[in-house]
Amino acid sequence: MHINLLSKQNKLYARIIGELDHHCSAEIKEQIDNKIISEGISTLVFDLSALTFMDSSGIGVIIGRYKLMKSLGGQVYIVSTNKAVDKLLVLSGIPDIIKVTDNADEIDKLA
Repeated sequence: MHINLLSKQNKLYARIIGELDHHCSAEIKEQIDNKIISEGISTLVFDLSALTFMDSSGIGVIIGRYKLMKSLGGQVYIVSTNKAVDKLLVLSGIPDIIKVTDNADEIDKLA
């Protein structure tokens, strides 16, 4: 697992590469939360397009950050082009509360 964090104009782009599972979820949570709080982030964008595997811990990372951003008055978006990850997102109900798209440019128009 590798995570790239890029912040610009109060947006944090979190690109997760590889696997998002119980082995790395605590580290990812900590890195994202630290950026959100220290930089006053108002929009979080998860880029899951390079994700190869995600388990329920990954769902927990997303939902936990959604709750944090909501408490701060912010927004969360997900970019995903992986059919297996998309299926897991749908099964977990995430698209009902978080906008999921396969087009990163769409996020810039929404946020």
